[in-house]
Order: sequence, then structure tokens, then C-alpha cells
Amino acid sequence: MTGRHRDGMPYAAVYRRVWDGPARAEAERIDRAWADWTVLYSLGRRCFYAMAAWGGPRPVIVEDVTGEGLEERMREAEMIKAVRSSAAPVRGGASRRRGGPSVVAVAEEPGGETVSAGGRSPGGRAA
Repeated sequence: MTGRHRDGMPYAAVYRRVWDGPARAEAERIDRAWADWTVLYSLGRRCFYAMAAWGGPRPVIVEDVTGEGLEERMREAEMIKAVRSSAAPVRGGASRRRGGPSVVAVAEEPGGETVSAGGRSPGGRAA
């Protein structure tokens, strides 16, 4: 029971305030809609956060100030994951340019870091 009291005095009911109720409800809705993500709303920063549940070398966390923006960032992160998992090295020399690096897939992580798969020159030395 929530209330204020002192020894010997009866309980007094206290109004319980719910901060940012609509935003918290939106975070719960997004959390139920996206099974591979855990969605939170930060009262202190007034921002939505989503953490991916799939495994990887680094955790994937995206954020946005609106629920719609967060869902868009989540879609982008899933597309990057799909591109990375489907990228395979190119075999054979016909498609490579001489002396240039052969890049199989280039993707930008939600944090703005550009990641490329494959980055070796045809001679086997690092580009």
C-alpha cells in the first residue's frame, strides 16, 4: 500500500503520478510488436531505446525520440544484419579490378560506423 505515515498515525493515500504515460505505452506496444528486440523508454532522456536480442560480436542498440523513428532505425539495423549474413566472398578473378580492394558488402551501423566485408587486394595483402 502506498501512503505516508508516522508512528501512531493512520495511512494517508498519496496520488501516484505516471510520467510520460503515452510514451511508455508506445514503448510497450513496440516491444510486443518486435519479437527480436527489447524496447525501453527513458524518462530522464525522454528517448526510446531498442536492444537487439540476436547474438553478435557487439550489442546492437538504437535510439530515437519518437516511436516511429525508433521503428525505422530498428528496420535499418535488421537490413544491415541481413546484408552482413548474406554477404559471401566473390570467387574468381573476372569480377575484380586489378590492384583495387574487393569489397563484398558495405553497411553503415546505426552508430555511423562504416563496415566492409572482405577488404583484401587480389595479391593477398591487406589493402
